[in-house]
Amino acid sequence: MLFVLALLVAWPPLAWGGASWLAAGADRGDAAARADAIVVLAGSSTYVERARKAAALFRDGRAPGVVLTNDNLVGGWSEAEQRNPLFVERAAEELRRGGVPAERIEIIWRPVSSTHEEAARVREYAAARGLRSLTVVTSAYHARRARRTFRRVLSGSGIAVGLEAVAPGEQSPPTATWWLGRLGWRMVAGEYVKLVYYWLFHS
Repeated sequence: MLFVLALLVAWPPLAWGGASWLAAGADRGDAAARADAIVVLAGSSTYVERARKAAALFRDGRAPGVVLTNDNLVGGWSEAEQRNPLFVERAAEELRRGGVPAERIEIIWRPVSSTHEEAARVREYAAARGLRSLTVVTSAYHARRARRTFRRVLSGSGIAVGLEAVAPGEQSPPTATWWLGRLGWRMVAGEYVKLVYYWLFHS
C-alpha cells in the first residue's frame, strides 16, 4: 500500500520530467536563418501542427519551398474529394491554407515507415536537386531522435541540417498531462522505446 501511494505521488513529476526532457530537444535553435528547403516529417496524428509550423517558417522567408515525406497512411473521408486522402495530402492542403503556394510544395512520394527511412529519402532528394541546407520540421517529442538521425544519415553529404520543432500543446499533448491519454503514451513513452532501438541499431 505504501509503495502504491509513493508511486501515485511520484508519478506526475516523473512523467512531466520525462516529457520535458524529450521536448527540450526542440529548444536548441540550430536551424539556419535561411535554408534551401523546409522538410516536414510525416506524422498522421501531428500533421496539422507540423504543417502550420512549416507554413509560418515559409512566410518568414526561411526557405523558398517546402518538402513533405510520405508515410502512406490514409486519413478520414473527404466530402469535398469523395475519397480518403493520404495524410501527406492533408498536410499539403494545410500548407496551402497557411499561405504556401502549391508550386512551392513538393512531396517525396516513395513511402517511409521510420525516421531513418525519412532521412535516407531526404538525402537522396536533396542530392538529386543540389540542395545544400535543410530545415527539418517535426514535433517536440520527436526532436531529439530526428535531429540525431538526420545528422547521422546526412553525414558526409555536404548538406547542412537544422531542426525546428513544434512545442507541445497543439496536437501533441502537454508535458504535464501526456499520460492521461492514449496518444500521450504513444508519443512520449513510445518515443523512449524508439530512442533505445535507434541507439542499439542506428548508432
